[in-house]
Amino acid sequence: MKKEIFLCAINNILSGTCLEDCKFCTQSVHYHADIERYNYKSIETIVEEAKQAKANGALGYCLVTAGKGLDDKKTDFVAQTAKAIKNQVNNLNLIACNGTASKEQLRYLKKHGIDSYNHNLETSERYYKTICTTHTWSERYETCQNIKEAGLQLCTGGIFGMGEGQEDRDELLKAIASLEPDSTPLNFYHPNRALPIKTRNISRDEAVVIIKKARQLLGKDKLLMVAGGRELLFDGFEELMFNSGANSIVIGNYLTTSGDEPQKDRAMLERLGYGVATACHV
Repeated sequence: MKKEIFLCAINNILSGTCLEDCKFCTQSVHYHADIERYNYKSIETIVEEAKQAKANGALGYCLVTAGKGLDDKKTDFVAQTAKAIKNQVNNLNLIACNGTASKEQLRYLKKHGIDSYNHNLETSERYYKTICTTHTWSERYETCQNIKEAGLQLCTGGIFGMGEGQEDRDELLKAIASLEPDSTPLNFYHPNRALPIKTRNISRDEAVVIIKKARQLLGKDKLLMVAGGRELLFDGFEELMFNSGANSIVIGNYLTTSGDEPQKDRAMLERLGYGVATACHV
């Protein structure tokens, strides 16, 4: 039986308006990165893009908004968008990624069709103050706890290659595992000339070690996704990811950077002898 890979797609439904100072993020207004910035996409457009993602094989579909966290307007917009997608697209695991959130807000999203909530820890608690000063790591961890208490599936991971040391990488993985998430995205830093973090201090071999450690800590059945930065480290070497324990990838574009065409990824999976998951198991 072929190993099946779970495909996930991302939709940046509110872009480039964040007031936080995270040094790894082009959506922060502090760094004036050359990206597309816009307020809420139309729900009709998002639904059509969800249909296309599903046609490309995605079972996970993530609705992302820039900004520190949810407010009433954003919560209602994500809820109404989720409801519209669920009315027209079957068998799609809807993920919200909207920053810090209260249990009440999260329960409201769940009621309207959100299945999972993504909130990454990003790096170790010790290193976090080096890359962000406008909010704390503990706020991120607390939101992850709120997600579980609200009855949503928890998706949490981080970014590697932002100047952190080996101890920080190990501590991040341990912190992620302590939350017992349903899915974990591993991102590898993608430099942008506008951002304060100028270099990426991670090699392909180091990334493989991280994937192996994550799989060991998280258990064999959870979703372990290689997400942002995959094309920089693993283009032509994708089998290393899967052999190391990854069973999920993001297809299509990321928030502000371009990914490979979904058809290219589907061809890559077929060439390597992997199937595409057809049922949500998270």
